Amino acid sequence: MQETYLYDPSLLLKLDFHRTPATFKPFISAANPGEPWMKVRPLKDTDYDRGFLQLLSQLTHVGNVNRTQFLTRFSQMKASGDYFVTVIEDTRKNEIIGAASLVIERKFIHNCSVRGRLEDVVVNDTYRGKQLGKLIVVTVSLLAEELGCYKMSLDCKDKLIKFYESLGYVLIPGNSNSMTIRYDEGTPLKRNATSASSSSSTGAGGDSCQTVSLDFAS
Repeated sequence: MQETYLYDPSLLLKLDFHRTPATFKPFISAANPGEPWMKVRPLKDTDYDRGFLQLLSQLTHVGNVNRTQFLTRFSQMKASGDYFVTVIEDTRKNEIIGAASLVIERKFIHNCSVRGRLEDVVVNDTYRGKQLGKLIVVTVSLLAEELGCYKMSLDCKDKLIKFYESLGYVLIPGNSNSMTIRYDEGTPLKRNATSASSSSSTGAGGDSCQTVSLDFAS
């Protein structure tokens, strides 16, 4: 069966992991992830059968997505050219064990430049100690720079701030609120806002979110 990549896998071979402030011990990269049975690559249209959605369910609610829905969304993402879902596969088990998404936003500002957003970062808990969380985040961060993004942003829980700071991300002064409007919880205009001030009451393990950015222009 012919398999289709979401984006050109050769892009990952261009990434220079010596450019990241992240520390890998031992040193690993997308091209050499540390184990011969491990592979970092773009999402494929056949990853429905490799447990990709089951992995995402460790992060958040996925729902009952069937194969047709998966393939339709995959085709839409590929056609847009703005989605770079990257995965780590355990080739021994034919199973997806890590994933992260880079979403490109096209702007008029910065001379009609593009901005990246890091989303849906997840690694299978049974693979702890292999630096996979660091590997998948650094991979998509370097990919954003390779694609010409002037900035890469993400939202994270308070307890993950130090992790992302170790990878080169910084908190944006005066912009530490994360606000959303939800349409899937019954109340049409239900709003949720969390701020840096609320972190003092929730503690390091709370659900407070921060805006974290990696600026490639600075």
